[in-house]
Amino acid sequence: MACLPYREAISARLDGEPLGMPVARLEEHLAGCAACTVWARDAARATRRARLAAAPPVPDLTVAVLSALPRELPGVGAAARARLAATTLRVALLAVGVAQATLAWPVLVVGKGAMSAPSHLAHETVAWNLGVAIAFLAVAAAPRLAAGALPFLGSFAAVLVPVTLADLGSGHVHVDRAGAHLLLLVGTALVATLAWRARRSRSAAAVGARVAA
Repeated sequence: MACLPYREAISARLDGEPLGMPVARLEEHLAGCAACTVWARDAARATRRARLAAAPPVPDLTVAVLSALPRELPGVGAAARARLAATTLRVALLAVGVAQATLAWPVLVVGKGAMSAPSHLAHETVAWNLGVAIAFLAVAAAPRLAAGALPFLGSFAAVLVPVTLADLGSGHVHVDRAGAHLLLLVGTALVATLAWRARRSRSAAAVGARVAA
């Protein structure tokens, strides 16, 4: 029993672990104990053989492990789809803004398309249309502006639709002229969608922050 602490120290030294006693004390014991010296030699030999022995064959589990993994990390696919949807909305809004500006700009520059309206009234109308186009382009470039632009665009669309329908019914406006207002409706719907997505994203982030807290 007296040799047990020293043999534990020998085993620890073979494994690279702390001895639990001073090295000088262990060496002093080995110098005077033939049994522990033999034990240390046998332990070293057994340890060396165990470390140099060939590892048993292991089956290749690569296919099984990869098959068990999910096809995509949780949340990654949803985030990618959300980014794609946002990009699609922004590109569509950009196209609407460019189309709106393209329809309005010639009237302001060269007077084409002013119909029979007085010059200033035509210019004023075109200025509104260009303002709408700029609002669309601004939101397409910076979606965070969607919520701020929506009251203006929504109220304009809400007033313009019934007025245009009434003018169509009384024959005061041509169908092609009224059809141009569809750009406003499509653009406003895109802006509203971007604003709704931004609000939903903020709400989800706030809920996540409360849960984490």
